[in-house]
Amino acid sequence: MDFSPIVVSSRAPLAPRNEAFSPRPDFQYYRTVATKTVPKPKLQLLHSEKLAKLPWLIHAFSTRHGGVSRPYGGNALNLGFTKQDTHAAVERNRALFLKKLGITNARTLITLRQIHSDLIHRVESPPEHSLSGDGLITNTSGLLLAILTADCLPIMVVDKKKRAIGVFHAGWRGTVKRIVEKGVGEMQRYFGSDARNMIAAIGPGVQTCCYQVGEEVRQKFEAQFAYAAELFREVKESDPVREKYPMLFLSARAPGHSELPVNLFLNLVEANRRQLIDAGVPAKNIDASSPCTACHTDLLFSHRAEKSITGRLMALAAKRRKNSAHGASRG
Repeated sequence: MDFSPIVVSSRAPLAPRNEAFSPRPDFQYYRTVATKTVPKPKLQLLHSEKLAKLPWLIHAFSTRHGGVSRPYGGNALNLGFTKQDTHAAVERNRALFLKKLGITNARTLITLRQIHSDLIHRVESPPEHSLSGDGLITNTSGLLLAILTADCLPIMVVDKKKRAIGVFHAGWRGTVKRIVEKGVGEMQRYFGSDARNMIAAIGPGVQTCCYQVGEEVRQKFEAQFAYAAELFREVKESDPVREKYPMLFLSARAPGHSELPVNLFLNLVEANRRQLIDAGVPAKNIDASSPCTACHTDLLFSHRAEKSITGRLMALAAKRRKNSAHGASRG
């Protein structure tokens, strides 16, 4: 059975909760809705338009819709073995997710015990033991590389010439450690990739509209990146009563009244986009306008917005294998 990445598409961008934030206009994702063969509620996937143009590549970012898990609102497509869900439900969800991609053999699905590191594994066959780290790369057909997230960024990097792929898990810790920049370097090292031939897609994760962090995070970025100041924005807390009656809040300390605290927000997407560009990936080859997980809990899982009681999304990429159990016949 041939895999087709487009069933029904919607070009309208998903607006984040903070109207002041708007995605980069030169990047766009589209949502794919399952066919009638999938029972209600419909299983929905997100795809990168740029990666979808590669006929030899299977890729998808999952959403929370179309599964069998009960703890997260019912019929949730939880793809991670969380403590609130059952092992059987997650296995069933994974089977539904893979089936939607035309994959019938899950034995080559490779995941990681993710540890917020810069550790990247090259794989040529399914590992005998569980791997710890936050990146997977391969140029072997048939291997399903997958990252699980619920606010951190899933990032796919694909060499369209060498037909090599990489998937990376990038929270703020992994980003400070340059996980995606090192991932490009590892693909160059092992596969002879040229960054100019790479296409990257940054999947759903928490955006600058919702990603509030502490001052210590900014200090860590400033120690690593000359452009760190561009990655953060400050928002001063507002108080209508204080603004209307400022005399009520006078204090003996200069400048005469206490200051409201400043909230700090990190643009994790831009931080990783800059790393990809610094590694040599052309800006035009980077899709970076996926929806915010914290804004769109109706569509996606968010560890922050749902107070840690949530499922896991999966980002999967694989090279098609001709006449394989994956059901793909085009290479």
